[in-house]
Amino acid sequence: MTKMRIYELARELESDSKNIIKIALDMGFDVKNHMSNLDAAQVEAVRKALSKPQPDKTKKAKPQPDKAQKAKPQAAKAPARQKADKPREAKARKEPAEKKPVLISAAGHTVAELEQLFDMPVTQIMKALMSLGVMTHINQQLDSDTVEILAAQLGIPVEVEKSAEELKAERLAAMKTSMAADAVERPPVVTVMGHVDHGKTSLLDYIRNANVTAGEAGGITQHIGAYQVVHDGRKIVFLDTPGHEAFTAMRARGTKITDIAILVVAADEGVMPQTVEALNHAKAADVPIIVAVNKMDKPGANPERVKQQLSNHGLVPEEWGGDTIFVEVSATAGTGIDTLLEMILLSAEMMELKASPDRLAEGTVIEAKVDKRRGPVATILIQQGTLTIGDPIVCGAAFGKVRAMFDDRGNRLESAGPAVPVEVLGLSDVPPAGEIFQAVADDKTARSEAEGFGQEQSQTSMRKTRVSLEDIFKQMEESQVKELNLLLKSDVQGTNEAIKQSLSKIKVEDIKVNIIHDGVGGINQSDVTLASASGAVIIGFNVRPDAQAQRLAEEENVEIRLYRVIYDLIDDVKLALKGMLEPEYKEKILGRVEVRNTFRHSKVGTIAGCYVLDGKVTNRALGRLLRDGVIIYEGKIASLKRFKDDVKEVNTGYECGIMLENFNDIKEGDEIEFYAMVEEK
Repeated sequence: MTKMRIYELARELESDSKNIIKIALDMGFDVKNHMSNLDAAQVEAVRKALSKPQPDKTKKAKPQPDKAQKAKPQAAKAPARQKADKPREAKARKEPAEKKPVLISAAGHTVAELEQLFDMPVTQIMKALMSLGVMTHINQQLDSDTVEILAAQLGIPVEVEKSAEELKAERLAAMKTSMAADAVERPPVVTVMGHVDHGKTSLLDYIRNANVTAGEAGGITQHIGAYQVVHDGRKIVFLDTPGHEAFTAMRARGTKITDIAILVVAADEGVMPQTVEALNHAKAADVPIIVAVNKMDKPGANPERVKQQLSNHGLVPEEWGGDTIFVEVSATAGTGIDTLLEMILLSAEMMELKASPDRLAEGTVIEAKVDKRRGPVATILIQQGTLTIGDPIVCGAAFGKVRAMFDDRGNRLESAGPAVPVEVLGLSDVPPAGEIFQAVADDKTARSEAEGFGQEQSQTSMRKTRVSLEDIFKQMEESQVKELNLLLKSDVQGTNEAIKQSLSKIKVEDIKVNIIHDGVGGINQSDVTLASASGAVIIGFNVRPDAQAQRLAEEENVEIRLYRVIYDLIDDVKLALKGMLEPEYKEKILGRVEVRNTFRHSKVGTIAGCYVLDGKVTNRALGRLLRDGVIIYEGKIASLKRFKDDVKEVNTGYECGIMLENFNDIKEGDEIEFYAMVEEK
């Protein structure tokens, strides 16, 4: 026997892959996943290890039943007593000191609010703040960090309530896999991605048609954007979305419904620009990738070249020491498809995907449209719970009742559980792809949640700010960003490589440049969507964005920077990383004047008759009034005159009339120094 893969051995021994991996790792074998190979000696060792425990247990169980029975009650009693005593002691010790934490807002509080929250006199709070070096007044807002430090000083336990973003992230994680006691294993959700004409559609069609039963073969299957297939009695959900654009549009909304991405690469053509784009989208979403090397029936098929090309992009095959699964398939001949489905199920097994069916349903919108006859129609993937006809549902700003529900075959359903894609009728409006939907207790709740969401969205859009190079350093200082995400597009591949090499050499205090995607050609909508989802700035070199991309960039507040000189590009990134795009201003002295006499005007105030000692005075300059070298006033010029005319500037050796803004206490012999704040590069 030559080498054997872990999943094959698991099947033979009627165990699961996780168990075999654990045994192999305990024995010191170098294994990574279910695709790892074991040699003949290692296989034999695992077989022995798996067969050992059963005979040993039976041998030990028979010889001394009396001894075991006698020892058991005594052994059990003492610890039970200890266990019973311990919590009581602990409780007695804990109770006096234990305090329930005070919940504080992530946005912080005013001192007046803390008086109520902490149930403490405001004078005591102010005193504690002063001891911390914080000088404030009763209505000043303190951020949550300051409140936490203050609470520690006062001996009050506090807990910061979670922000809307944190709550949403937790909710999405809970939707993806349930930790509840009633949770059961759920099917994996798979997205198929790849270059145009590499066979994504053919692959999906073959998988789907192979799963259509004889009775349904003549019927018309409905395109609803997602469908379920069955392999070896286990289900897999495929998202039939138009490539990575929809995948990223969902990610931009924060939803992560895909468990596994299948990257389809044609064996005769190899890696193409869209292949790289697709794998970068999957990597950015942190989704595991299985590579389907398609068109193996073609004469020019060269799977080794595909492996080599993808290794350069970080997808190293398992047999080369990496951990990416490669499966050779032919969507037209149907070869290798079963292996691909098996790999999907094995990968899912390792991920321990679970869902709770016995609760109100929640999930994600795959796609939605308006049907002339049926009104708003949404394809939703139920991720947790069970959805039933008549359930009140809310989805963003849309709400309603489930009027009718259909599966991907067009069959009418009464109810549907986790990982089932269904088409739902009954919503008040068309929700966007990637929006979360949920079933709620009643119609009133559905309506109020939808209205609340609408208001929240309008506030968010008002607050929305663009990601620009100027913001990056500010965000880094606040520890929000540890790397600068860039999406790079240029006219030729060679330029991309040169730019990437130059950018990789920039080092600024542990902050690195992260190029999430690079490609050749104009900036398109897909680039903008990926940049929006990843919080990246688009850098274009000798290329331009098309009209749709420009429009989308404005809507999504994505910054596009265009360059024609590599050094300008590199310098800008360096400046962004060093925080120097936020301009620093330095004072520049323009000139000095001496006040020779003063005139009082009943309507306008004091006018100073001055002589320019050196430099010049401009009508936009800032002035500093000096009396015996001491600064008496600092501010703007209200007016600058030569005789009776307003002028823009007066040079050395000339006389002029000057009025200072909101200041009249000017005396003969005073000097006025004029300066400007200039931006320092």
